[in-house]
Amino acid sequence: MADDPEEGMLSWDESVFRDEHVFEIDYVPETFKHRESQMRSLKYALRPAVRGSRPLNAMVRGPPGTGKTTSVQKLFGELAAQTDVATIRVNCQVNATRYSVFSRLFEGVFDYEPPTSGISFKKLFNQITDRLVEDDEVLVVALDDVNYLFYENEASDTLYSLLRAHEEHSGAKIGVIVISSDPELDVIDSLDSRVQSVFRPEEVYFNRYGEGEIADILGERVKRGFHDGVVSTDVLDEVAKLTAESGDLRVGIDLLRRAGLNAEMRASRTVSVQDVEDAFEKSKFIHLSRNLQNLSESETELVEVIAEHDGDQAGDVYEVFHERTELGYTRYSEIVNKLEKLGIIDAEYAEIDGRGRSRALSLEYDPEAVLDRLE
Repeated sequence: MADDPEEGMLSWDESVFRDEHVFEIDYVPETFKHRESQMRSLKYALRPAVRGSRPLNAMVRGPPGTGKTTSVQKLFGELAAQTDVATIRVNCQVNATRYSVFSRLFEGVFDYEPPTSGISFKKLFNQITDRLVEDDEVLVVALDDVNYLFYENEASDTLYSLLRAHEEHSGAKIGVIVISSDPELDVIDSLDSRVQSVFRPEEVYFNRYGEGEIADILGERVKRGFHDGVVSTDVLDEVAKLTAESGDLRVGIDLLRRAGLNAEMRASRTVSVQDVEDAFEKSKFIHLSRNLQNLSESETELVEVIAEHDGDQAGDVYEVFHERTELGYTRYSEIVNKLEKLGIIDAEYAEIDGRGRSRALSLEYDPEAVLDRLE
């Protein structure tokens, strides 16, 4: 890059980015601001693990894009660097059953995946706890996006197995951090009574960032991710404003990356406000895109059907869905409930003449935007 970013245009082998990885979703920033009290609460819960004891369990709640996952990743990084405590983060969006969660724990403990078939849950569970006791190791498990386990009715069984591990296998020391991004989900009330009796977590809440905090955090990303002078204060302020309106910091991070790519497409050495506004048309759907990516084939099929029959009654939508998938009404109803909890659809009850109460199914987003992201 030239010393003066305004001078000339980008050549084909130049970039506005110093480090594009800074804008990836899995990037853990070196500087983590505006979450000091939450980090203190989590450290308090995990401190016994450093002394070789079973840690306190913790429940991390808050809207999407408020730093929950990053906090846990930062903490796990510190534990790995400074202690012998084992830590495993499980993405429950991808691993939404008890068996798949414990398969990830097996992989984390043994450094290789368990057999894909022929091994029972009990055997999987025993091998994990045997190794922990044998190595006298404390394990902290983070169930990230635990709300997906609730959507699949797997949360109580999964947590029960983890929380009762020390009773099943004397000497096993496992602590659990559950991370929920569903503001409507009451984690404790949604668990079986057998789990409620043993799950008394420290609660840590992550509120939405203010616009000033967003500008501060994104400013750090700009310094690390872009060359000097690429993003002006006015452009950063516009990004912060749009991010605050969305309530999700991840929108802003994605917005910076896309705006930078837009600038490069123009062969410009600087990002303009127009680059940001154009990029926002895609970045504002980041939450939708991530939810759609993790749907099963039948769930995706139902989203397509609802997009094509937006606002129709549930019974009419089922007829089309059944014709395409041959799935029964029970599974259909389960998928409808999951899509509603994910915020993809609205399933509102209404009185229908001659049919009593029925649900009308409609998308929470523009149907074209949804269909574009399913392709």
